[in-house]
Amino acid sequence: MNETDVVIIGAGHNGLTCAAYLAMAGLRVKVVDRRKVVGGAAVTEEFCPGFRNSVAAYTVSLLNPRIIADLRLHDHGLKIVERRAQNFLPAPDGSYLLTGEGRTHASVAKLSEHDADGIDAFNRELEVIADVLREFVLRAPPNLVEGIGPGAIREAFNALGTASILRKLSLEQQRSLLDLLTRSAGEMLDDVFESDLVKALYGFDAIVGNYASPYAAGSAYVMLHHAFGEVNGKKGVWGHAIGGMGAITQAMAAAARGHGVEIELDAGVREVIVERDRAVGVILDNGEAVRAKYVASSVNPKLLYTRLLPADALPAAFLARIKNWRNGSGTFRMNVALSALPSFTALPGEGDHLTAGIIIAPSLGYMDRAWQDARTHGWSREPVVEILIPSTLDDTLAPPGQHVASLFCQHVAPQLPDGKSWDDYREEVADLMIATVDKYAPGFAASVIGRQVLSPLDLERQFGLLGGDIFHGALTLNQLFSARPMLGHADYRGPLKGLYHCGSGAHPGGGVTGAPGHNAARVILGDHRALFG
Repeated sequence: MNETDVVIIGAGHNGLTCAAYLAMAGLRVKVVDRRKVVGGAAVTEEFCPGFRNSVAAYTVSLLNPRIIADLRLHDHGLKIVERRAQNFLPAPDGSYLLTGEGRTHASVAKLSEHDADGIDAFNRELEVIADVLREFVLRAPPNLVEGIGPGAIREAFNALGTASILRKLSLEQQRSLLDLLTRSAGEMLDDVFESDLVKALYGFDAIVGNYASPYAAGSAYVMLHHAFGEVNGKKGVWGHAIGGMGAITQAMAAAARGHGVEIELDAGVREVIVERDRAVGVILDNGEAVRAKYVASSVNPKLLYTRLLPADALPAAFLARIKNWRNGSGTFRMNVALSALPSFTALPGEGDHLTAGIIIAPSLGYMDRAWQDARTHGWSREPVVEILIPSTLDDTLAPPGQHVASLFCQHVAPQLPDGKSWDDYREEVADLMIATVDKYAPGFAASVIGRQVLSPLDLERQFGLLGGDIFHGALTLNQLFSARPMLGHADYRGPLKGLYHCGSGAHPGGGVTGAPGHNAARVILGDHRALFG
């Protein structure tokens, strides 16, 4: 039997971040993971002979700069480069939108002078609100507690701190924040812009990983969530980790091991050990027990509480509510090996636009129809597809003259209707995704020489992403901030003593941020010091 101070379930980026901070503070930490490689969904693997790519998570922006600095990830080999253009949106009529430094305004002006006049003000408004909300990323949100005691006093001070941060916004900006938390992205964008492609640029961020219409209430927040990021000190920019997303988690693992963290792979957790209403360790799939003062989980909260804990160990009301934790990103993920770069009808040939996020979704109406179709059919016959070709920035991923592409596809149903299985329709839908790109870049399908296909069911099987949910739970108002994963447990503490949440199912939510791992480590260390001085 092993004994340690903290055992962490899951060696994804948040679990590794949490482990590194705890070990830096002097605790003994063991991380266990059922896969044979560290990284969770942020991994790089060879999927076709000679071709490597980020398997699931595929692009960098939300990774918090303080975490990069504290864990000295650059010293462990991490290098992040910017896209040379940010986004490219081709339209069926041959028009297009190309965004990035020095490009956006002129490209928008070709589509709409009205939108060119308004886009800078809209971006500034988003940036101001994102700047304030960035201050919430590395701190626990106010947690609602019952009764009066030390916990209530602590949370009262936390609430005062939250109010102080929000007071940095003017009254009009606070109104905008309320809109972004409650309104649909579609309504907000229709109020400001007239060009379909300009609306689609922002609307895509509202539906990516979000199985909903851009006209669904609350989708504006998902748009804002994707505005928090930065690359190499530049806010709102997206980039690429040389070597793929696995380079991030390999650097995190090296940082953690450098501080004494033990990482055991091929070691799935069968059950969390509970004694006298306290989590005291885990039992692995091989029957081995790992006992610890604290247990931290970076897996989906619903998976943790419905599969890894005995039902009778949990408060009945808590268990009933967590069973209704909503998952499902509507995501279908593909990696393809290419014999040549695609050439888009709207902008033929090579160029910086091929380093961008290429979005096949020319209007909000297109996105809305895609969602409606997926709800009834199981997948959209005209899907939303983002193509990223990281080999245009990183020649380590493919043989000379050849390339790899990530296809991040929306909307597909997390569970197919009428009891159908994704195993029976995976390849049919993969063909559709490639054909969709081929409509905009003729010859793309013929250039595909290998592919890796991950349906929502595959994402669940391989990475524990229930329903294929890349965020470990929908980013809806009832599952955000003080309600993530549930009112009363937003402080990273579970309903059992010694049990903590350090994954994306905790504040601030999904994306490769490292923030939940960082925040949970602070809470665990605070509790440890209170107990042991």
